[in-house]
Amino acid sequence: MAFPKVGNMAPAFSLLNQDGEKVSLKDFRGKQNVVLYFYPKAMTPGCTVQACGIRDSRKALGKLDTVVLGVSPDPVARLGKFIEKQDLNFTLLSDEDHAVTEKYGAWGLKKFMGREFMGVLRTTFIIGKDGRLKHVMDKVKTKTHHDDVIALIKDLGL
Repeated sequence: MAFPKVGNMAPAFSLLNQDGEKVSLKDFRGKQNVVLYFYPKAMTPGCTVQACGIRDSRKALGKLDTVVLGVSPDPVARLGKFIEKQDLNFTLLSDEDHAVTEKYGAWGLKKFMGREFMGVLRTTFIIGKDGRLKHVMDKVKTKTHHDDVIALIKDLGL
């Protein structure tokens, strides 16, 4: 599956957040940049490290007029527990049928402990206030993801 093309409008979506409320990409157009990151599973070690880094960077991201949306195939209830357990301060979205994940090209073949399976490819998309895709990060390091995102947003001049 290919990623959407940088410079094009980011694919539209509406998903339920951790509170069961609908969140759409268009809600942010003209208002804020969006960091849309896809992660495999709430409350797993790598995903927790990544989410906590974003949580701790909220002030820096806010100064850059940027909101973060995390997307996983977890059900809404699990997302709520993840937010509560890790005191997360940003929105998580449930994509149980992975339709949005596929639309963004972040669903594909993974290998783990000699086993192959389809799953979420840890990927981050930076979307400008104009709704256009500005950058795709497909080599995400969970420990430095937040710093990498902030540096990229600054480099892009968003």
